Amino acid sequence: MATLSFELQHKDQKSNARAGVITTDHGEIQTPIFMPVGTVGSVKGVSQQLLQSDVKAQIILGNTYHLYLRPGTDVLEKAGGLHQFNHWDKPILTDSGGYQVFSLAGTRKIKEEGVTFQSHIDGSKHLFTPEKVMDIQRSIGGDIIMAFDECPPGGSDYGYAHKSMELTHRWLDRCFTQFNATPDKYGYTQNLFPIVQGGTFKDLRKQSCEYIASKDAPGNAIGGLSVGEPEPVMYEICDWCCQHLPQQKPRYLMGVGTPWNILECIGLGIDMFDCVMPTRNGRNAMLFTTQGVINIDNKKWEFDFSPIDEALPCEMSQYYSKSYLRHLFKAKELLALTIASVHNLSFYLWLVGEARKHIVTGDYASWKEEMVLKLKTRL
Repeated sequence: MATLSFELQHKDQKSNARAGVITTDHGEIQTPIFMPVGTVGSVKGVSQQLLQSDVKAQIILGNTYHLYLRPGTDVLEKAGGLHQFNHWDKPILTDSGGYQVFSLAGTRKIKEEGVTFQSHIDGSKHLFTPEKVMDIQRSIGGDIIMAFDECPPGGSDYGYAHKSMELTHRWLDRCFTQFNATPDKYGYTQNLFPIVQGGTFKDLRKQSCEYIASKDAPGNAIGGLSVGEPEPVMYEICDWCCQHLPQQKPRYLMGVGTPWNILECIGLGIDMFDCVMPTRNGRNAMLFTTQGVINIDNKKWEFDFSPIDEALPCEMSQYYSKSYLRHLFKAKELLALTIASVHNLSFYLWLVGEARKHIVTGDYASWKEEMVLKLKTRL
Protein backbone atom coordinates (compact mmCIF):
# COMPACT_ATOMS: atom_id res chain seq x y z
CA MET A 1 0.00 0.00 0.00
CA ALA A 2 1.28 3.45 -0.91
CA THR A 3 0.03 7.01 -0.63
CA LEU A 4 -1.14 8.51 -3.91
CA SER A 5 1.74 10.01 -5.86
CA PHE A 6 1.88 12.55 -8.69
CA GLU A 7 4.62 12.78 -11.30
CA LEU A 8 4.63 16.02 -13.27
CA GLN A 9 5.97 15.02 -16.69
CA HIS A 10 5.46 17.94 -19.08
CA LYS A 11 4.62 21.65 -18.95
CA ASP A 12 3.32 23.70 -21.86
CA GLN A 13 5.59 26.61 -22.76
CA LYS A 14 2.84 29.13 -23.60
CA SER A 15 0.28 28.32 -20.90
CA ASN A 16 0.14 26.69 -17.48
CA ALA A 17 -1.13 23.38 -18.90
CA ARG A 18 0.66 20.30 -17.57
CA ALA A 19 0.68 16.56 -18.11
CA GLY A 20 1.40 14.04 -15.39
CA VAL A 21 0.61 10.66 -13.89
CA ILE A 22 -1.29 10.00 -10.65
CA THR A 23 -0.52 6.60 -9.13
CA THR A 24 -2.98 4.90 -6.77
CA ASP A 25 -3.24 1.36 -5.43
CA HIS A 26 -5.88 0.69 -8.11
CA GLY A 27 -3.74 1.91 -10.99
CA GLU A 28 -2.40 4.94 -12.82
CA ILE A 29 -4.31 7.98 -14.08
CA GLN A 30 -2.86 10.06 -16.89
CA THR A 31 -3.54 13.76 -16.47
CA PRO A 32 -5.25 15.93 -17.45
CA ILE A 33 -8.20 13.64 -16.82
CA PHE A 34 -11.98 13.74 -16.89
CA MET A 35 -13.78 11.53 -14.36
CA PRO A 36 -17.28 10.23 -15.23
CA VAL A 37 -19.77 10.76 -12.40
CA GLY A 38 -21.21 7.54 -10.98
CA THR A 39 -23.38 9.10 -8.29
CA VAL A 40 -25.05 5.97 -6.91
CA GLY A 41 -22.24 3.59 -7.80
CA SER A 42 -22.99 3.59 -11.53
CA VAL A 43 -22.64 6.08 -14.37
CA LYS A 44 -26.24 6.62 -15.55
CA GLY A 45 -27.14 4.26 -18.37
CA VAL A 46 -23.55 3.06 -18.92
CA SER A 47 -22.22 -0.33 -17.82
CA GLN A 48 -18.77 -0.76 -16.30
CA GLN A 49 -17.83 -2.82 -19.38
CA LEU A 50 -18.69 0.12 -21.68
CA LEU A 51 -16.83 2.52 -19.40
CA GLN A 52 -13.71 0.48 -19.97
CA SER A 53 -14.11 -0.63 -23.61
CA ASP A 54 -15.68 2.44 -25.27
CA VAL A 55 -15.32 5.38 -22.90
CA LYS A 56 -11.77 4.45 -21.80
CA ALA A 57 -12.43 5.85 -18.31
CA GLN A 58 -9.43 5.74 -15.97
CA ILE A 59 -11.26 6.76 -12.79
CA ILE A 60 -14.93 7.23 -11.87
CA LEU A 61 -16.78 9.02 -9.07
CA GLY A 62 -19.18 7.87 -6.38
CA ASN A 63 -21.15 10.13 -4.08
CA THR A 64 -21.20 9.95 -0.29
CA TYR A 65 -24.67 11.43 0.19
CA HIS A 66 -26.39 9.07 -2.26
CA LEU A 67 -24.48 5.91 -1.33
CA TYR A 68 -25.04 6.57 2.37
CA LEU A 69 -28.80 6.78 1.81
CA ARG A 70 -28.90 3.85 -0.60
CA PRO A 71 -27.68 1.08 -0.46
CA GLY A 72 -26.11 2.16 2.86
CA THR A 73 -22.74 1.50 4.43
CA ASP A 74 -23.77 -1.92 5.82
CA VAL A 75 -24.26 -3.28 2.31
CA LEU A 76 -21.07 -1.65 1.02
CA GLU A 77 -18.96 -3.00 3.88
CA LYS A 78 -20.32 -6.53 3.50
CA ALA A 79 -19.61 -6.33 -0.25
CA GLY A 80 -16.02 -5.32 0.47
CA GLY A 81 -16.37 -1.67 -0.59
CA LEU A 82 -17.60 0.01 -3.73
CA HIS A 83 -14.90 -1.51 -5.96
CA GLN A 84 -16.21 -5.00 -5.16
CA PHE A 85 -19.87 -3.95 -5.14
CA ASN A 86 -19.88 -2.44 -8.65
CA HIS A 87 -16.97 -4.49 -10.06
CA TRP A 88 -14.81 -1.50 -10.99
CA ASP A 89 -11.14 -2.36 -10.52
CA LYS A 90 -9.70 1.04 -11.39
CA PRO A 91 -9.48 4.13 -9.15
CA ILE A 92 -12.60 5.66 -7.59
CA LEU A 93 -13.03 9.15 -6.13
CA THR A 94 -15.87 9.87 -3.71
CA ASP A 95 -17.31 13.35 -3.27
CA SER A 96 -18.11 14.23 0.34
CA GLY A 97 -21.78 15.00 -0.30
CA GLY A 98 -21.19 18.66 0.49
CA TYR A 99 -22.50 19.81 -2.88
CA GLN A 100 -25.61 17.63 -2.60
CA VAL A 101 -26.32 19.08 0.84
CA PHE A 102 -25.74 22.55 -0.66
CA SER A 103 -28.37 21.78 -3.30
CA LEU A 104 -30.90 20.90 -0.56
CA ALA A 105 -31.05 24.53 0.53
CA GLY A 106 -34.71 24.30 1.51
CA THR A 107 -34.26 21.52 4.06
CA ARG A 108 -30.69 21.86 5.35
CA LYS A 109 -29.46 23.58 8.51
CA ILE A 110 -25.77 24.41 8.83
CA LYS A 111 -24.15 24.70 12.25
CA GLU A 112 -20.70 24.19 13.75
CA GLU A 113 -21.34 20.51 14.43
CA GLY A 114 -22.31 19.76 10.84
CA VAL A 115 -25.33 19.87 8.54
CA THR A 116 -28.80 18.46 9.18
CA PHE A 117 -30.85 17.69 6.10
CA GLN A 118 -33.82 15.68 4.88
CA SER A 119 -33.43 12.73 2.56
CA HIS A 120 -34.73 13.33 -0.96
CA ILE A 121 -35.92 9.70 -0.91
CA ASP A 122 -38.23 9.57 2.11
CA GLY A 123 -37.89 12.89 3.95
CA SER A 124 -36.04 11.32 6.90
CA LYS A 125 -33.68 13.62 8.83
CA HIS A 126 -29.92 13.08 8.92
CA LEU A 127 -26.82 14.79 10.31
CA PHE A 128 -23.55 14.95 8.39
CA THR A 129 -20.54 15.93 10.48
CA PRO A 130 -16.95 15.94 9.20
CA GLU A 131 -16.30 12.83 11.30
CA LYS A 132 -19.33 10.97 9.96
CA VAL A 133 -18.49 11.87 6.37
CA MET A 134 -14.97 10.48 6.83
CA ASP A 135 -16.39 7.26 8.29
CA ILE A 136 -18.89 6.89 5.43
CA GLN A 137 -16.15 7.39 2.84
CA ARG A 138 -13.96 4.86 4.63
CA SER A 139 -16.84 2.39 4.23
CA ILE A 140 -17.36 3.25 0.56
CA GLY A 141 -13.65 2.72 -0.02
CA GLY A 142 -12.71 5.29 -2.67
CA ASP A 143 -9.03 5.72 -3.52
CA ILE A 144 -9.51 9.50 -3.22
CA ILE A 145 -11.96 10.88 -0.68
CA MET A 146 -12.99 14.50 -0.28
CA ALA A 147 -13.12 16.67 2.81
CA PHE A 148 -16.53 17.83 4.00
CA ASP A 149 -16.92 21.50 3.11
CA GLU A 150 -19.59 24.14 2.83
CA CYS A 151 -20.16 25.29 -0.74
CA PRO A 152 -21.45 28.90 -0.68
CA PRO A 153 -24.03 29.81 -3.34
CA GLY A 154 -22.93 31.80 -6.38
CA GLY A 155 -23.18 35.51 -5.74
CA SER A 156 -22.56 35.20 -1.98
CA ASP A 157 -21.39 38.43 -0.39
CA TYR A 158 -17.97 38.81 1.24
CA GLY A 159 -19.22 38.27 4.76
CA TYR A 160 -20.93 34.98 3.94
CA ALA A 161 -18.02 33.72 1.82
CA HIS A 162 -15.57 34.53 4.63
CA LYS A 163 -17.66 32.83 7.29
CA SER A 164 -18.20 29.81 5.05
CA MET A 165 -14.49 29.49 4.28
CA GLU A 166 -13.53 29.57 7.94
CA LEU A 167 -16.14 26.91 8.73
CA THR A 168 -14.77 24.77 5.88
CA HIS A 169 -11.27 25.10 7.37
CA ARG A 170 -12.44 24.09 10.85
CA TRP A 171 -14.29 21.14 9.36
CA LEU A 172 -11.14 20.23 7.42
CA ASP A 173 -9.15 19.98 10.65
CA ARG A 174 -11.78 17.62 12.02
CA CYS A 175 -11.75 15.60 8.77
CA PHE A 176 -8.00 15.06 9.04
CA THR A 177 -8.22 14.16 12.73
CA GLN A 178 -10.87 11.53 12.03
CA PHE A 179 -9.21 10.30 8.84
CA ASN A 180 -5.86 9.84 10.57
CA ALA A 181 -7.49 8.05 13.51
CA THR A 182 -9.23 5.42 11.36
CA PRO A 183 -7.52 2.70 9.29
CA ASP A 184 -8.14 1.80 5.67
CA LYS A 185 -10.79 -0.93 5.59
CA TYR A 186 -10.02 -2.88 2.45
CA GLY A 187 -6.27 -3.37 2.19
CA TYR A 188 -5.42 -0.38 0.00
CA THR A 189 -4.62 3.25 0.75
CA GLN A 190 -7.26 5.96 0.73
CA ASN A 191 -6.19 9.57 0.18
CA LEU A 192 -7.90 12.68 1.57
CA PHE A 193 -8.08 15.82 -0.60
CA PRO A 194 -9.00 19.18 1.00
CA ILE A 195 -11.15 21.72 -0.85
CA VAL A 196 -10.43 25.42 -1.43
CA GLN A 197 -13.37 27.77 -0.85
CA GLY A 198 -13.75 31.54 -0.62
CA GLY A 199 -16.35 32.48 -3.20
CA THR A 200 -15.23 34.93 -5.87
CA PHE A 201 -12.97 36.93 -3.54
CA LYS A 202 -9.27 36.66 -4.30
CA ASP A 203 -8.02 37.43 -0.79
CA LEU A 204 -10.22 34.67 0.63
CA ARG A 205 -9.21 32.22 -2.07
CA LYS A 206 -5.52 32.96 -1.44
CA GLN A 207 -6.02 32.46 2.29
CA SER A 208 -7.87 29.19 1.67
CA CYS A 209 -5.23 27.91 -0.78
CA GLU A 210 -2.50 28.60 1.74
CA TYR A 211 -4.42 26.87 4.53
CA ILE A 212 -5.16 23.85 2.35
CA ALA A 213 -1.55 23.67 1.13
CA SER A 214 -0.32 23.63 4.74
CA LYS A 215 -1.99 20.23 5.18
CA ASP A 216 0.44 18.68 2.66
CA ALA A 217 -2.29 16.38 1.35
CA PRO A 218 -1.63 14.13 -1.68
CA GLY A 219 -3.79 16.42 -3.84
CA ASN A 220 -5.96 19.53 -3.60
CA ALA A 221 -9.38 20.49 -4.93
CA ILE A 222 -10.98 23.80 -5.88
CA GLY A 223 -14.68 23.97 -4.99
CA GLY A 224 -17.41 26.57 -5.15
CA LEU A 225 -17.04 27.38 -8.85
CA SER A 226 -19.53 26.77 -11.66
CA VAL A 227 -22.31 27.56 -9.18
CA GLY A 228 -23.75 30.53 -11.07
CA GLU A 229 -20.86 32.95 -11.51
CA PRO A 230 -20.01 34.20 -15.06
CA GLU A 231 -17.45 32.14 -17.00
CA PRO A 232 -14.76 34.88 -16.98
CA VAL A 233 -15.00 35.04 -13.17
CA MET A 234 -14.68 31.27 -12.95
CA TYR A 235 -11.53 31.37 -15.07
CA GLU A 236 -10.09 34.27 -13.08
CA ILE A 237 -10.59 32.52 -9.72
CA CYS A 238 -9.38 29.20 -11.08
CA ASP A 239 -6.20 30.86 -12.39
CA TRP A 240 -5.70 32.63 -9.05
CA CYS A 241 -6.06 29.38 -7.09
CA CYS A 242 -3.62 27.55 -9.37
CA GLN A 243 -1.07 30.28 -8.66
CA HIS A 244 -1.37 29.61 -4.92
CA LEU A 245 -1.64 25.82 -4.77
CA PRO A 246 1.44 23.56 -4.77
CA GLN A 247 2.86 22.79 -8.20
CA GLN A 248 3.85 19.25 -7.22
CA LYS A 249 0.34 18.12 -6.23
CA PRO A 250 -2.59 17.33 -8.56
CA ARG A 251 -5.29 20.01 -8.76
CA TYR A 252 -8.93 18.99 -9.06
CA LEU A 253 -11.56 21.51 -10.24
CA MET A 254 -14.87 20.18 -8.98
CA GLY A 255 -18.01 20.09 -11.14
CA VAL A 256 -16.65 21.77 -14.30
CA GLY A 257 -17.93 21.72 -17.00
CA THR A 258 -18.39 22.21 -20.76
CA PRO A 259 -15.66 20.93 -23.13
CA TRP A 260 -14.41 24.49 -23.64
CA ASN A 261 -14.43 25.14 -19.87
CA ILE A 262 -12.21 22.10 -19.46
CA LEU A 263 -9.74 23.16 -22.15
CA GLU A 264 -9.51 26.70 -20.75
CA CYS A 265 -8.94 25.41 -17.22
CA ILE A 266 -6.34 22.87 -18.35
CA GLY A 267 -4.50 25.89 -19.72
CA LEU A 268 -4.65 27.47 -16.25
CA GLY A 269 -3.08 24.43 -14.56
CA ILE A 270 -5.94 22.09 -13.61
CA ASP A 271 -5.31 18.32 -13.75
CA MET A 272 -8.63 16.67 -12.81
CA PHE A 273 -12.26 17.35 -13.75
CA ASP A 274 -15.71 15.87 -13.20
CA CYS A 275 -19.16 16.92 -14.34
CA VAL A 276 -22.59 15.37 -14.96
CA MET A 277 -22.90 17.33 -18.21
CA PRO A 278 -21.87 14.61 -20.71
CA THR A 279 -24.48 12.14 -19.46
CA ARG A 280 -27.18 14.66 -18.47
CA ASN A 281 -26.96 16.54 -21.78
CA GLY A 282 -26.72 13.26 -23.67
CA ARG A 283 -29.97 12.05 -22.12
CA ASN A 284 -31.52 15.29 -23.40
CA ALA A 285 -30.31 14.73 -26.99
CA MET A 286 -27.33 17.13 -26.90
CA LEU A 287 -24.17 15.60 -28.31
CA PHE A 288 -20.66 17.02 -28.03
CA THR A 289 -18.65 16.08 -31.12
CA THR A 290 -15.24 16.71 -32.63
CA GLN A 291 -16.89 19.23 -35.00
CA GLY A 292 -19.22 21.01 -32.55
CA VAL A 293 -22.51 20.60 -30.69
CA ILE A 294 -25.43 18.63 -32.13
CA ASN A 295 -29.05 18.62 -31.01
CA ILE A 296 -29.88 15.18 -32.36
CA ASP A 297 -33.63 15.89 -31.94
CA ASN A 298 -33.54 18.38 -34.82
CA LYS A 299 -35.26 17.38 -38.06
CA LYS A 300 -32.10 18.15 -40.05
CA TRP A 301 -30.67 14.80 -38.91
CA GLU A 302 -33.68 12.72 -40.04
CA PHE A 303 -32.02 11.55 -43.27
CA ASP A 304 -28.39 11.83 -42.16
CA PHE A 305 -27.08 8.27 -42.25
CA SER A 306 -23.48 9.23 -41.49
CA PRO A 307 -21.92 8.06 -38.21
CA ILE A 308 -22.59 10.11 -35.08
CA ASP A 309 -18.93 11.16 -35.08
CA GLU A 310 -16.62 9.46 -37.56
CA ALA A 311 -13.53 11.16 -36.11
CA LEU A 312 -14.11 9.92 -32.57
CA PRO A 313 -12.40 6.62 -31.71
CA CYS A 314 -15.53 5.22 -30.02
CA GLU A 315 -17.23 2.13 -31.44
CA MET A 316 -20.77 3.37 -30.73
CA SER A 317 -20.07 6.78 -32.26
CA GLN A 318 -18.94 5.16 -35.51
CA TYR A 319 -21.42 2.25 -35.53
CA TYR A 320 -24.72 4.17 -35.24
CA SER A 321 -25.94 6.91 -37.57
CA LYS A 322 -27.32 10.30 -36.62
CA SER A 323 -30.63 9.35 -38.26
CA TYR A 324 -30.94 6.16 -36.23
CA LEU A 325 -30.08 7.87 -32.93
CA ARG A 326 -32.63 10.60 -33.66
CA HIS A 327 -35.22 7.89 -34.34
CA LEU A 328 -34.45 6.25 -30.99
CA PHE A 329 -34.96 9.54 -29.17
CA LYS A 330 -38.23 10.20 -30.98
CA ALA A 331 -39.40 6.67 -30.12
CA LYS A 332 -38.35 7.21 -26.47
CA GLU A 333 -36.23 4.07 -26.71
CA LEU A 334 -33.91 3.61 -23.71
CA LEU A 335 -31.04 2.62 -25.99
CA ALA A 336 -30.88 6.26 -27.14
CA LEU A 337 -29.83 7.34 -23.64
CA THR A 338 -27.02 4.79 -23.49
CA ILE A 339 -25.67 5.60 -26.96
CA ALA A 340 -25.72 9.36 -26.32
CA SER A 341 -24.15 8.99 -22.87
CA VAL A 342 -21.39 6.67 -24.08
CA HIS A 343 -20.71 8.99 -27.02
CA ASN A 344 -20.46 12.13 -24.86
CA LEU A 345 -18.29 10.47 -22.22
CA SER A 346 -16.03 9.04 -24.92
CA PHE A 347 -15.74 12.51 -26.39
CA TYR A 348 -14.73 14.02 -23.03
CA LEU A 349 -12.08 11.34 -22.46
CA TRP A 350 -10.83 11.77 -26.03
CA LEU A 351 -10.64 15.54 -25.51
CA VAL A 352 -8.47 15.40 -22.40
CA GLY A 353 -6.34 12.75 -24.09
CA GLU A 354 -5.79 15.07 -27.06
CA ALA A 355 -5.01 17.91 -24.65
CA ARG A 356 -2.34 15.73 -23.04
CA LYS A 357 -0.78 14.95 -26.44
CA HIS A 358 -0.54 18.65 -27.30
CA ILE A 359 0.96 19.50 -23.90
CA VAL A 360 3.62 16.87 -24.52
CA THR A 361 4.34 18.11 -28.06
CA GLY A 362 4.43 21.72 -26.83
CA ASP A 363 1.67 23.35 -28.88
CA TYR A 364 -1.22 23.20 -26.41
CA ALA A 365 -1.97 26.93 -26.34
CA SER A 366 -2.46 27.30 -30.11
CA TRP A 367 -4.33 23.98 -30.42
CA LYS A 368 -6.65 24.98 -27.58
CA GLU A 369 -7.62 28.27 -29.20
CA GLU A 370 -8.60 26.52 -32.43
CA MET A 371 -10.39 23.69 -30.64
CA VAL A 372 -12.48 25.94 -28.37
CA LEU A 373 -13.88 27.78 -31.41
CA LYS A 374 -14.73 24.48 -33.10
CA LEU A 375 -16.33 22.95 -30.00
CA LYS A 376 -18.67 25.94 -29.54
CA THR A 377 -20.03 25.57 -33.08
CA ARG A 378 -23.71 24.63 -33.23
CA LEU A 379 -24.15 22.12 -36.04
